[in-house]
Amino acid sequence: INLNSPNKGMLSDFMTDVPVDPGVPSRTSAVEGLTEVEEEELQAELVKVEEEIVTLRQVLAAKERHCGELKRRLGLSTLGELKQNLSRSWHDVQVSTAYKKTQETLSQAGQKTSAALSTMGSAISRKLGDMRNSSTFKSFEDRVGTIKSKVVGGRENGSDNLPSPTSGDQPLTDHAPF
Repeated sequence: INLNSPNKGMLSDFMTDVPVDPGVPSRTSAVEGLTEVEEEELQAELVKVEEEIVTLRQVLAAKERHCGELKRRLGLSTLGELKQNLSRSWHDVQVSTAYKKTQETLSQAGQKTSAALSTMGSAISRKLGDMRNSSTFKSFEDRVGTIKSKVVGGRENGSDNLPSPTSGDQPLTDHAPF
């Protein structure tokens, strides 16, 4: 009930007063089919099982402490155990059928890729050789050789056939955009 509401103190039509006994747990539809004796037996069994769970947790905690103490005395560390577990797991993966099949497939793929690249390299090399022996390439090579001999040959003779940027009567002008 909202005490600040203008309808305070008014209950809706569907709400009714129900007496509540805090000492008695509410009954659910599943419990309604049980007799009081059956319900009491189940309650007693529930209490017993919960007590056993608490006892087992205490025993487990004591066993874990004892295990930790034994490991400490033996010099075993958590890191060492982790390494051992990882090593064992990796070994299990390596001996698995799926790993072996994958490894075999990747090996075959690598071999096929290597063979394909080798074949492609041979084909490219052969094509470049064919191209070098073509008349067009020989003509181009001759022209480059001629130009090279003119440039390098002229320098070897001591005369420079190329105009010098500092020679001439005109002063140098700076056309740089900076």
